[in-house]
Formats: sequence, structure tokens, C-alpha cells
Amino acid sequence: MRHSLAIMLCTACFLGACASAPQRPAMHAGESADSKYAGNDLLYAVAWMQTSIEHDLVYAGIYKMAETQLLAALADPHWDALPRGERSNDAQGLPAAVIVDIDETVFDNSPFEARLVRDNVTSSKTAFAAWVRQASAKPLPGALEYAKFAAAHGVTVFYISNRDEEMADSTRANLVADGFPLADGAMLNRGSPTPGCVERSSDDKGCRRRLVAQKYRVLAMFGDNFADFIDGADADNVARAERIAPYRGWFGERWFALPNPVYGSWVSALTRHNPDKKLRADPRAAIHAALHEN
Repeated sequence: MRHSLAIMLCTACFLGACASAPQRPAMHAGESADSKYAGNDLLYAVAWMQTSIEHDLVYAGIYKMAETQLLAALADPHWDALPRGERSNDAQGLPAAVIVDIDETVFDNSPFEARLVRDNVTSSKTAFAAWVRQASAKPLPGALEYAKFAAAHGVTVFYISNRDEEMADSTRANLVADGFPLADGAMLNRGSPTPGCVERSSDDKGCRRRLVAQKYRVLAMFGDNFADFIDGADADNVARAERIAPYRGWFGERWFALPNPVYGSWVSALTRHNPDKKLRADPRAAIHAALHEN
């Protein structure tokens, strides 16, 4: 009897210890407990960008839809895709243009992101500048076809990017090498001269859109980030939602948003602009806190 009681007590203690012991975090699907690869937040996003047919179908489908919308826009003299307040002149009679972002909109930078995963490092201005100097980025599905379609219909393609002006020559060479139509003065990087207009944030592109609007009627805009369409991206999610609300009906018609799960102002909305001081100090904790189950 004593022997049986001792066994029962030992068993209970053992089970209790197991229940209270810290558990190994749940692994991702396909993750090995003894994997030689360090954990990296970009891994799944970059793998999706580079290998999934779904990624290519999304891009190709959006650009194909945009071709149909471009024909409708050309036929409507009142059509204008600029945000309200960014045009101070009459657009009717002006030559037609479309505005596209560059990174993750027409250029695929996933090889650069893959290097970050391989080396288990975060992005830096120096590392990205080195990638840009290679001028080896390839077009995303549908992007080149759309640009050529627009040019064939007499529409000038403007490339408004937040790449620094010092990257202009390499970016221009990359666009030309890939076959993108590029008119003189049609690439406006961060730091491009915008007489009489100063952008409030490094994310904003409003001054450069206004510059295009002086001589062109803008029929469509493309991007992977809030700031590619309207200023005010550098804010929390409540402010961003309020800012974009009047234009939700424009997406798929005049504005075309492309997916980017790797970076963008959506990240800073959760981290840099988090109302909780502790979460602002710990970006990964801030992103975890934003997750919800129902």
C-alpha cells in the first residue's frame, strides 16, 4: 500500500512539473526542431513572393484589369485619378498619363529580400543602394505589359518612387534594360525638384503628383503602399483608415494596390505609431499585439 501510494505521489508530482514547465514555442508548418537556419520574419513572405503562382496571378490580374479601365478613362474627358486637392488646373484637354511606383509595383526586389533572409540581417540604406546599383531587378507579372499598353495608346508613364535621387541613374538604366517606356523627365525620385511645394513626410509623394498634374491628366495610379496614392501614410491605422475612406471606391477603377507583405507604412503604423510606449520600444511585440483571433 505504501509502495503504491509512493508511486501515485511521484506520478502526480511528475505530471504537475510537466504541466508547469515552459513549453517550446509552436513551430511553423514544415519547421524542423533542429533546423540549421535561424528564424527570420521575412522567410515566408519572400518565399511567397518568389515561388507562389498566387503571387503572379494577383499581379497579372490587377494589371490586366487596369488595361480595361485605362480604355474607359481615355474615353471620359472628366476622368482624373489624382486625390482631391492635388490639382489646381483644368485637366480637360491635357495629354494623358499614369503614375506608377517602382519597388514592388513594377520592379521585383525579392532577390534583395532573399539575401536578407540568407544572411539573417535587416535591410539598410547601404545594402539597398548596392542592390539598386546592380540594375538587375526584373519586372513583376503584368507590369511591363501594362506600361507598353499605356504607351501604345499615347499615355505617358510616370515613375514616382521614394528611391533617393542618388539612385536615379541606376534606376533609369534598370527600367530601360527591362524594356519599360521612359520619357524624358518621367522618373521622379525622392529629392526630385518640386518648385513651390515641400513634401511634409519622407513617405509623401503629393508634390511630385502635383508636378505631373500641371501638364497631364492622370488616368490611373499604382502602388504597394498607402503613400503611392495619397499623403498621410506616416500615421496610425485609425488616421490612415480615415484618410483613405473617401477613396475606397477608386480602388480597382483609378487606383490599383499591389501586395507587399515585406515592408511598408503598414509596419510603422503598428510599431512607430503605436499608442503604447512599451510596444513602441519593442516592434516585434507591437506586431504580435496587433494579431487577433476573432
